[in-house]
Amino acid sequence: MSQDVPPQTPETLFTGGSQMHALVRTHDWAASPVGPVASWPTSLKMLVKTLLGSRYPMILTWGPQLTQFYNDAYSLVIGDKHPAALGTDIRGTLAEAWDSLEPLVREAMTTGVASWVPALQLLLNRSGYREESYFDVSHAPAYDDMGAIGGMLAVCAEVTPRVLSERRTRLLRDLSAQAADTRSVAKTCGDLVTALADHPLDVPCALLYLRAEDGRSLTLCGAVGIERGGPLSPETVQLDAGSRMAAPFLRSLGGERVLRDGLEALLALKGGPFGDAVGTFLFQPLAGSGTSAPLGVLVTALSPNRAFDEGHASFSELLSAQVASSLRNARAYEEERRRAEALAELDRAKTAFFHNISHEFRTPLTLMLGPLEDVLAQVPVTEAARKDLELVHRNAGRLLRLVNTLLDFSRLEAGRIDSSFEPTDLAAFTRDLTGHFRSAIERTGLSFSVDCAELPAPVWVDRQMWEKVVFNLLSNALKFTFEGGIIVRQEARGASLLLCVTDTGTGIPSEELPHLFERFHRVRNARSRTHEGTGIGLALVHELVELHGGDVSVESEEGRGTTFTVRIPQGHAHLPADRIQAARQQESTALGARPYLQEAERWSDAEPGGRALNPVRALTDEEAPRAKVLVVDDNADMREYVERVLSPSFDVTLATDGHAALAAARASPPDLVLTDVMMPRLGGFGLLRGLRERPSTRAVPVVMLSARAGEEAAVEGLEAGADDYLVKPFSARELVARVRSMLELSRSRREALRQEMLSQSLRESVQARDDFLAVASHELKTPLAAFRLHLERLERSLGDDALGRARSPLESAGRQVQRLHALMETLLDVSQLTTGRLALDLNDVDLTSVVGNAVARLREEVARMGVTVTLDADMPLVGRYDRLRIDQVVTHLLTNAAKYGQGRPIAVRVAAEDGTARLTVRDEGIGISEADRARIFERFERAVPGRNYGGLGLGLWIARQVVEAHGGRITVDSAPGLGSTFVVELPLEGLKAA
Repeated sequence: MSQDVPPQTPETLFTGGSQMHALVRTHDWAASPVGPVASWPTSLKMLVKTLLGSRYPMILTWGPQLTQFYNDAYSLVIGDKHPAALGTDIRGTLAEAWDSLEPLVREAMTTGVASWVPALQLLLNRSGYREESYFDVSHAPAYDDMGAIGGMLAVCAEVTPRVLSERRTRLLRDLSAQAADTRSVAKTCGDLVTALADHPLDVPCALLYLRAEDGRSLTLCGAVGIERGGPLSPETVQLDAGSRMAAPFLRSLGGERVLRDGLEALLALKGGPFGDAVGTFLFQPLAGSGTSAPLGVLVTALSPNRAFDEGHASFSELLSAQVASSLRNARAYEEERRRAEALAELDRAKTAFFHNISHEFRTPLTLMLGPLEDVLAQVPVTEAARKDLELVHRNAGRLLRLVNTLLDFSRLEAGRIDSSFEPTDLAAFTRDLTGHFRSAIERTGLSFSVDCAELPAPVWVDRQMWEKVVFNLLSNALKFTFEGGIIVRQEARGASLLLCVTDTGTGIPSEELPHLFERFHRVRNARSRTHEGTGIGLALVHELVELHGGDVSVESEEGRGTTFTVRIPQGHAHLPADRIQAARQQESTALGARPYLQEAERWSDAEPGGRALNPVRALTDEEAPRAKVLVVDDNADMREYVERVLSPSFDVTLATDGHAALAAARASPPDLVLTDVMMPRLGGFGLLRGLRERPSTRAVPVVMLSARAGEEAAVEGLEAGADDYLVKPFSARELVARVRSMLELSRSRREALRQEMLSQSLRESVQARDDFLAVASHELKTPLAAFRLHLERLERSLGDDALGRARSPLESAGRQVQRLHALMETLLDVSQLTTGRLALDLNDVDLTSVVGNAVARLREEVARMGVTVTLDADMPLVGRYDRLRIDQVVTHLLTNAAKYGQGRPIAVRVAAEDGTARLTVRDEGIGISEADRARIFERFERAVPGRNYGGLGLGLWIARQVVEAHGGRITVDSAPGLGSTFVVELPLEGLKAA
């Protein structure tokens, strides 16, 4: 029995709910080449039904007219040509791409062979412009009901984003690789544009502009794909707000991404894969480091065949970021190179600093040693008192050794070490040196073995340096050895001499070995007989051995011991010819074994053996190099007198007037100029101006000599730029003292200037200096405390008769102890502040009370200087302060005002204004110039050019650091001759009644 099959209509055949299902159902197929749906072959119906149900982009062409059917996924491929393309000839829809597609379609329809083409580049006009696109496509034959090829079925997937991403990634990678080895900004710019030139599809042309140092213009530093100097590629862009040319650059530098369209006629440039006209520029800023201003602007042309969509914008940002990163790296390299070139200058600055500090220590040390030795030599004391004195003497010797080591370092760094190499029986010499340590080592229960084999020939060494090498190594071995013993072996091996010092001590961790000979390095948490030390002994050994043309090495194992091996070549061919048996020009800093043994004896519980006390040599300034002084005076007698006074200490050059002096100074800059004011042709002030005009002589200190007495004349000379003013007649002692003071001040000033210029770029060296200050100050305070304690014990133990004879030298030594103690406290403050280790003990503190106590404490001291202090404080002002640090600030300001106040009154006021506590200290002294006000709160800076007032230039700097740590600020209002007003503003957390 048969059953009727209802006719198939579009409504019953294409029943899906998608847009394309609806369009196929409602389309007028009768008017198309394929006719009404009822006439379609079954194969066509099934193909269309299958295609519409797929979510993958598919298109079917049927018949000789290539009538097209497609699904919803494919409609996105043809963009705004949908839905008009349904039922039409595919050759019309894809006319712009048909040259690429026709061979594939024809192949499938004529041969029946399917094809697969990945990333096929197609030109599409689907979004209103000629678009570069890429597809993975497959074309296969479509068969009719008779098995003949009736059409073509294509499956495609757009891979344009992937292709563009890979291509753009290659561009960014090439940029990074091209600039990886760049060593300058100019070369970096060239390498970047070279890399861009290899990627014209993404960057048809590019311009790289960098900002000038003054920020007022941009300079073209690289161009690709466009000629330099054209209307769109000027060599220089002036950043004038009213300039049309500068407008997009200014907006870009302000952080915008700027597009400039319609440039086809001006550019006359073809781009993209299809050679279309380029007409759009993109302006992007090149970011600087951190929050700094942009480095410049990158201008790139956009491809005419790609829309500036989100992906393109992201790529452009990455491109500008890569260019900016390469430029920042190049600039960082150039800055690093400049820092490296300045490293030698820093070393000289550090050397000058060490030398100045050693001088500051040596002066009070010498004054302490003199009175002490007077007591030992002239005053009969009890046995107990003598032991106290010997203890003080040992600590003084230790201080002297530390200072001399510091001086050795300053000479080494400056290349001014005074060496003299001579043939030496080194076996006997080393045995003699090590013999000093035998009793000290054996007293601790350690064994001590010395094996110095006889050598075939004398060895050329500097005996003083070799002494320091041996003593430092033995002292170090004893310090870290508790059980077992110490072995010293010396032998000739080949063309070298080896000295080995082996101990069975605590050993050194392997990670510390590479740093062991670095200056100021100390092994942390190492077990030793004492924790004292500055970390410079082994560094000094390393330096001294290198001066012998040798080297020093170390082998160590924790818990088993350490061996130091010194190797120096035999003979003298490797040594400087001018230092062979040379006469020494400097006073020796070698003090023999006694200071080392005195220190070692304190590591043992046994009493030190009795020995005759050898007086320690007092230090003098004869070790300093002779400075060059240019003396200028038109009076022959005066020139000869000054030369006679100065020539024993300085190299003196004479000039008869300012012209001759200026020529001599420019030819060979002196260390100091001593000039008369009134002279023919060119006077002293004219000479001063001439010296200040040239960089080579600008920093040379100038001391004016004049018969014009009085404050007005002195102020005139100082305001003109002179560093000191000396009124005739003057004594020889005063003249020499002034010259020495000015030379010392000049060295300090140059060192402070170099420190300021290099502080940001050479932090490691500054940190090393600060660490040394902390360690050295701590190390110096320990013996100093013992010094002061035993001076007090000595004074109590002396009888009335002996005390009367010793009182004056003891009081003198005590004053110098106080002076040295104050200096070390200042240096400790400097160390804490510069290393960021200042900790505030904040509590509710009445500022009025702190200021009142400080004024009361200092009133008697300043009164001795003829100064009166008035205090205006109405009410308590309570805030969160560190009482001791605020007292320190008040003390610095009051002593500063008294020092420079010329004996005039000082007014102190404490008040609250707008919720802020204000401390005002006003004097009527010499005042401060505008130029000096900008720097007086820096380290080692003072507003006075001469040495008349003394000090290290640290008080105001410390005051500023303390105030700023409290969240406040300190300012000064001053003018020369009108006094100074210092104002401290501190936060006030409410006014509390006290």
